[in-house]
Amino acid sequence: MAARGLPETLSKGHPMRETTGKAGFPAVWRPQLGSIAVSILTALYLLALTNRSFWSKGWLYLDGRPTTLFSIAVGIACLYIAFCVAVSLKYVMKPVFILLILASAAGAWFMDRYGVIIDMEMIRNAAETNSAEAGHLITPGFVLHMLAYGVLPAALLLWVKVRHHTFFWKLRANLAIILPALVIALVAGLSHARVYAATVRAHHDWFETLNPFVPLVTAVQFAAGQSADRNVVAAPLGTDARIGDGPVTGRKPRLLVVVAGETARAANFSLGGYARETNPELKTKDIRYFGDTTSCGTATAVSLPCMFSVYTRADYSHRKGLEAENLLDVLAHAGVAVEWWDNNTGSKKIAARVRERSLIAGGNPRDCSGGECQDQVMLDALDAWIGSVKADTVLVLHQIGSHGPSYYLRYPEAFRRFRPDCRSAEFSDCTREEIVNAYDNTIAYTDHILAGVIDRLQKAEGSLDVSMLYMSDHGESLGELGLYLHGAPYMIAPGEQTHVPFVLWLGEDAKAAYSGACLDAQTVKPQSHDILFHTVLGMMRVETKVRDPALDLMSSCRRGAVS
Repeated sequence: MAARGLPETLSKGHPMRETTGKAGFPAVWRPQLGSIAVSILTALYLLALTNRSFWSKGWLYLDGRPTTLFSIAVGIACLYIAFCVAVSLKYVMKPVFILLILASAAGAWFMDRYGVIIDMEMIRNAAETNSAEAGHLITPGFVLHMLAYGVLPAALLLWVKVRHHTFFWKLRANLAIILPALVIALVAGLSHARVYAATVRAHHDWFETLNPFVPLVTAVQFAAGQSADRNVVAAPLGTDARIGDGPVTGRKPRLLVVVAGETARAANFSLGGYARETNPELKTKDIRYFGDTTSCGTATAVSLPCMFSVYTRADYSHRKGLEAENLLDVLAHAGVAVEWWDNNTGSKKIAARVRERSLIAGGNPRDCSGGECQDQVMLDALDAWIGSVKADTVLVLHQIGSHGPSYYLRYPEAFRRFRPDCRSAEFSDCTREEIVNAYDNTIAYTDHILAGVIDRLQKAEGSLDVSMLYMSDHGESLGELGLYLHGAPYMIAPGEQTHVPFVLWLGEDAKAAYSGACLDAQTVKPQSHDILFHTVLGMMRVETKVRDPALDLMSSCRRGAVS
């Protein structure tokens, strides 16, 4: 007999049926589908609704050739279906499919909204961030997107009752889908193989946006690498280092402040020709600006360790950076006092063997909230510290600088010079002009911070031989080519993400040691992060076999010195 109020067909195992209630609870109606049907629907959902970046890039890169794009769509759809059917095992398929749906929804948001590519270094950067920084990316728009494209489909999948058959029946049925799908994918791929190969060679970013499998595979590779990295011990570097003119006797102690900038792009520095006056304070200082400087990477987790490593960008890798000591260690071997002050997400293990101090903890409430501080905390800390320097010292200040997307949090009200400025972490709430205004305010504030560092060093010139070197870790995209933020693979990264500002200021004693005309000539030459390691050693007069005079910006300009 049929259940009351329902046709008899629904109570006999047909695709739509009423389940039997348990423990006195009323029966709950659930749709019922076979495992193959659920697998195909999941595959098509992932491919069609969470891959806008992939399809839009394909249309662009294939010059709008619909036949070619249709062929690759058929091939990839068959591969997605083959994979989903292959994992459609009882107790396995729903957890796997839910993971794929949630991961693809998150990946689609960042790739579609910001134009980012979720490669190894992007995942590394995300893994090494802190909760405050990550919180700026969890916007209301992101939450709504995840609910619509992640949680809701996952809930529907949970609601559906999946019919599973015996093992051998399922094996035959699955193979009947998987094998033809793989054959069709192969034929589709071979049919336009030359076009695909040429397009991928010219546009490496295309298949890196294939969601969610490429990001997930990359995440697995990253996790495996992280496990191996835990056992890496940095090999000693520059243990022969010594200060060339000996201990501080009869001369002033040298103090070099290295400011590691964050997300500042050279394109928006008026020192380099930007139309807006974003560097009103630095332009009044006796600084040198190097207008053609490139970064080692496009994300902090890459650029920062590379900047302080002995390796050039061409030779650097994450593993190499871990396996060898860095600039700070070589300075310490020479007897230089070294400190790292951080107003960001940490030193990325650069300062693992020297003194590292977080400026966020205990920061002035005037400058700090929500686990972050504006860079004024650096100047406040300098005021209390600089008088204590009695030996040759290198101090690294790691800024929060212009880190997005919440640019408006990086500067105080007094520095809202360019208005209207975007007051949201959700770029869709703002026009591009408002986003650029907010970003330019961060640059103007960095200008103020750097000028403040110089002012404090000048006041200490009576007892110290002072200088300051500023380099940003990477740049930022502000809508050019549809890209926002940073972290694009270096091979395809736009200049806005790799062209960074570089500022040098020398106190009177340091200035006297170099030819001004020679340094002026250096400002128009191409520079890069490659020089930081060797230039800092040269400025501190540290002699060691690992210092390369050819990469020491100052070496050829030192008066009466042999490089």
